[in-house]
Amino acid sequence: MGGISAILGLLALVGFLIFLGGVATVVLGASQGRPVRSGIMLAVVGLVVGLLFSVVSQGILIVQPTEVAVVFNTVTGNLEEPPRSPGTNIIVPVVQTATLYETVQQNYTMSSTDEDRSSGEDAVRARTEDGQEITMDVTVLYSIDPAQVNQLHQRWRDRYQEDFVRPTARSIVRDVVSGFRAVEIYGEGRTEMESRMQEAMSQRMQEENLILTDLLVRDITFSAEFAASIERAQIAEQEAQQARFRVQQRVQEAEQARAVAQGERDANIARAEGEAQSIILRAQAEAEALRLVSEQIAANPLLVQYQYVQQLADNINLALVPANSPFLFDFNDIASNPDFVAPQVPASALDVTSENNQPQPVETPQPEDGE
Repeated sequence: MGGISAILGLLALVGFLIFLGGVATVVLGASQGRPVRSGIMLAVVGLVVGLLFSVVSQGILIVQPTEVAVVFNTVTGNLEEPPRSPGTNIIVPVVQTATLYETVQQNYTMSSTDEDRSSGEDAVRARTEDGQEITMDVTVLYSIDPAQVNQLHQRWRDRYQEDFVRPTARSIVRDVVSGFRAVEIYGEGRTEMESRMQEAMSQRMQEENLILTDLLVRDITFSAEFAASIERAQIAEQEAQQARFRVQQRVQEAEQARAVAQGERDANIARAEGEAQSIILRAQAEAEALRLVSEQIAANPLLVQYQYVQQLADNINLALVPANSPFLFDFNDIASNPDFVAPQVPASALDVTSENNQPQPVETPQPEDGE
C-alpha cells in the first residue's frame, strides 16, 4: 500500500503488542494478589491503538501512477464509478475492497522459440487458401483502457490475457491467413496480411475494453516442399530476367547501329547535296565570269594583248614568236605609232631559222619617263 500504510501497520502492531503486554501484566498481578488496574488500562489502550491504526491502514489505498483501482462495495454489490485514479485514496475497510490493474503496456507472445515465449511451444499454425501449412510467431502489444476497467473487471478479472487475448489472436491469425495464398504471404502480400490481422484484433480488443498497440508477425516458416518450389521459381525468374535483359541489350545495340547508319546516310546525303549545290554555284559563277569577259573583249579587242603583257615578267624586253603562229599583237598598228622604235636584233638571235618557221623579233614597248 505504500509508505503511509506501512507506518500505520507498524503502529497497529505496536498497539497490539501493548495490548498483549497489558494482558500479561493483569495475569501476573492477579496471580500474585496485586492490583491489576494498571495492566487492564495498558491492555485497553494497546487494543484501541492496534485496532485504530489497523483499520486506518486498511482504509488508505495507495494507487501507483501505472495503476488504476476497481473498488467493490460488499454491501451494495456494485463497483464504484469511476475507478480510483493514481494517488492516495480512502476506502471503508471490510465494506469496500479494491483490486489494482496495471495500465502499462503489456505483451503476449506466441512463439516456437524461447524468445519472449509466454507458454511453451505456442507458435500459431495456420493453413493458406491453397492448403499450405505455415507457422508464425505472433506478439500482441496492448494495454488496459483505464476509463473502462470496471467492465473489464466484470467480464474477465485478471484472466483477460489467457482467456481472451491469446485465443482471440490465434483465431484471427488463422482466419486472415486462410484468405491468402502461400506465395502471396511469401511476397508482397505479407504487409496486407499483417494489416488485416491488426485491424481485426484492434476491433475485438476494443469491444473488451482493451487498447491494441501493435500486432507483430515474425519468423514465418513454410513447408520444405513449398520453400524448394519457391527457390526453383526464383531461379527461373532470375534466368528469365537475364534473358530479357540480353534481348533488350541486343535491341538497344540494333537501335544504336540503326541510328548510326541513319546518321551516316543523312550526312552523306547532306554532303552530296552540298557538293552538288557547290558545283552549281561554281558553274554559275564561271558562266557569269565568261559572259563578262566576252563582253569586255568584244568591247575592247586589245584587252587580251594587254593582259598578256601584264603577265610577262618585269625583266622581259624582247619576245620571239613563231612566224606561222597567229600574232597576239597587231604589229601594223604598233609600227604605225610614231613613238615606236624597232629594236635592233643581234645576228646571233637570227641564226636559228627554218623554211617554215622564222622567228620574228618583237620588242615589248617600254613606257617613257613620266608615263
